[in-house]
Amino acid sequence: MIEINHISFGYPGSKHHVFDNLSFPLESNRIYGLLGKNGMGKSTLLYLISGLLRPKSGDIFIDGIPSKDRLPVTLQDLFIVPEEYDMPPVTLKQFVQMNESFYPHFNIDVLKNCLKDFELPEEPNLKELSMGQKKKIYMSFALAAGTKYLFMDEPTNGLDIPSKSLFRKVVTQNMTEESTLIISTHQVHDIESLLDHIIILNNSQILVNSSVADITSKYTFTFRNTQDMDGVLYAEPSLQGNATIAVRKPEEEETNLNLELFFNAATKGKLNY
Repeated sequence: MIEINHISFGYPGSKHHVFDNLSFPLESNRIYGLLGKNGMGKSTLLYLISGLLRPKSGDIFIDGIPSKDRLPVTLQDLFIVPEEYDMPPVTLKQFVQMNESFYPHFNIDVLKNCLKDFELPEEPNLKELSMGQKKKIYMSFALAAGTKYLFMDEPTNGLDIPSKSLFRKVVTQNMTEESTLIISTHQVHDIESLLDHIIILNNSQILVNSSVADITSKYTFTFRNTQDMDGVLYAEPSLQGNATIAVRKPEEEETNLNLELFFNAATKGKLNY
């Protein structure tokens, strides 16, 4: 598991603390959605967990080992896909040859499956691809690396609508059961169906840290007309009527999570968190 213990962090030259005495655990074998408005520290938190940034105080442990030490035993089981990156002007085969030895559980068959699911050729030349295609290649390699911990920062940025649907398929079909995935994003619709745990950062603190199962057991997400708003905690108008959140009654069936609505309600202080 990942333990975040009383960390504080601020960028050099800035008086603003991105985090101040932040603590919470991240359990294994889950798919986390790390959500928050721009500037809330989502990317910073991923870089801190990965050891690419170091907290000014406090500690982060990955399976009991300080992440800031960036020991090989930790790095071989961790992969981060940043929001922006470039790839060398080589073929994919050459890229794999240069990098696969860092990851003991690298699986070439998973890479081929991901490329197929993304509707990409098996032997692309990386310098001839668009940014969206390079992103698919890099995410495919990340899944093929077979690491226990995989972090993705805004993975659907730059992808067209069909590719966003393919992204969900690729993750679902090619992630191992032993892996923990943390997806940092503000595009909640793109990942809503993937997640089993939600973390919302607000003003650089944890506003929500809850499983999807707990959220849907506590609240109902339905559409109602204006005359039927009893018990509603939060509502937004939509073409289907008012999208609403209400406390779930014992006799009511569970409903699917409306993540965008939940996020808006939580960050506006409309829910019991």
